[in-house]
Amino acid sequence: MIKKLVGGFASLVIVLFLCETASGYSHSNRYGGSTSHSYGQTSHTNAYGGSSSHAYGEGTTHNNVYGGSSAHSAYGGTTHTNAYGGTTTGAYGAGAVHTTPYGTTSYASAYHPPTAYYGYHPPTTVGYYQGGCYNCGYGSSAGAAAVGAVAGMAVGAAVVSASSSAANANANAAAANANAAAANANAAAANANASAAYAMGAVYSAIPTGCSSPNVQGTTYYLCGNTWFLPSYGANGLYYRVVPAP
Repeated sequence: MIKKLVGGFASLVIVLFLCETASGYSHSNRYGGSTSHSYGQTSHTNAYGGSSSHAYGEGTTHNNVYGGSSAHSAYGGTTHTNAYGGTTTGAYGAGAVHTTPYGTTSYASAYHPPTAYYGYHPPTTVGYYQGGCYNCGYGSSAGAAAVGAVAGMAVGAAVVSASSSAANANANAAAANANAAAANANAAAANANASAAYAMGAVYSAIPTGCSSPNVQGTTYYLCGNTWFLPSYGANGLYYRVVPAP
């Protein structure tokens, strides 16, 4: 009996030993890189000297051959350090912070506001929201009378408003015609005065503004009211001579 117990215990020890040794392994490739794994942890080294490691519940780290490194925590957050000493750290929902080798720091927020605000736009249909109507049911004479009275008042107000608008429009048109007639009378008077002021054959250095410049048989004249001017160049520049109508 004792021999059986000892034999069973020895078999159990051997099985446990085999299971323990089987929980880890290592591998080396032909280029010089290696990988090893044990319970909850894995590490890798490449042929150039860079290394990566991961631990269950802790996170992952990586170191490159140039001196840079990256680390990610299992609880969130990643940090990277470049070969020159600059660092960048970011976490979900917390944004990112970058620090240069010279000590300057920049921050990027994780919040991005919406690009547009879509507010409330009321309906464009006139009278979409109607007020309540008391006793407006089918077959109610009082309701029908009330509705008819309101409709009549609305139509009457619209007619009065239209009549008032038409009257105002007519008054404005009459005033515009009167102003135009007065302007024409003033222009005629100015032309008459201008014609009377200029002597035939006289020479002037300037003429009134607003004169027309008709071209008659290849010659350009200036017509100011009923007075014709022929432009010419002299020693002192351009001058105008009063001439008969061509």
